[in-house]
Amino acid sequence: LSFIEAYKRKTFDQEGLLEFCLTEGQEVLAGFSSLRQWLSDRKMSFRDASTPGLPPPKGILLMGVQGCGKSLAVKIISRELALPLYRLDLGRLYSKYIGETEQNLRKAFAVVEKMCPLCLWIDEIEKGFAVSSGDIDGGVSKRILGTFLTWMQERKATCFIAATANDVYHLPPEFLRKGRFDEIFFVDLPDKASREEIFKIQIRKRKLSPENFDYSCLAEASGGFNGAEIEQAVISALYRSSGKKTTLDTSEIKEQLLATKPLSVLKREEIENLREWAKERTVPA
Repeated sequence: LSFIEAYKRKTFDQEGLLEFCLTEGQEVLAGFSSLRQWLSDRKMSFRDASTPGLPPPKGILLMGVQGCGKSLAVKIISRELALPLYRLDLGRLYSKYIGETEQNLRKAFAVVEKMCPLCLWIDEIEKGFAVSSGDIDGGVSKRILGTFLTWMQERKATCFIAATANDVYHLPPEFLRKGRFDEIFFVDLPDKASREEIFKIQIRKRKLSPENFDYSCLAEASGGFNGAEIEQAVISALYRSSGKKTTLDTSEIKEQLLATKPLSVLKREEIENLREWAKERTVPA
């Protein structure tokens, strides 16, 4: 399997538009209880389409605070649905030649439909289809948005779309209409219980002794931190203890947490506005 995965990665890197990605198991993700339940309710109907009147899920949109596990959640969704995961690189679609951008998108769709069933990951979808007047690029962004929306609506192939977005204000409103995606989930900063689980995952990942750490104390000290910042705090503490030739413990990680200004502090106003926007429009992940 590892040889086949390496071959797939090499093949799709040459093509450029689609990238083969490895999936992850649920044990590496903390929180996301609503998303887990949503997946549990639908994964059997996706694998077995024999239930009359029950269409397979189309896809989901994960939006929210940066560094909180949206990309990791996509990798888990793909494994839970027993589908190979391919990422569509929207940045590589665009070309300076007239008509080539649209042709690249049609080529990507043709490849996707030949390989179905699969999970198509579109990371930071708002950057590829940002809201604009279309005057700057001669209307290319509007045309590929229209092509993409039509394909999403009319596709017959079994393709589950998992899209992520950080900046909802640059996301075209067409994506937010019911029917484009089965559900729109909002990924917020982890609560205390989720932060405690993230620390356990990071310690386990690095094969450290769990008895050396007070997880409740670490979760308390990391209020306002996202998952990526917690991971970096553990890595930085591990470097520090390695340099001092000491055993990593709770105090070393707390020291790194105190030395970090989390995103929730640096961009407090933006995150509060995002939460307010999502309160009535999305489902908490």
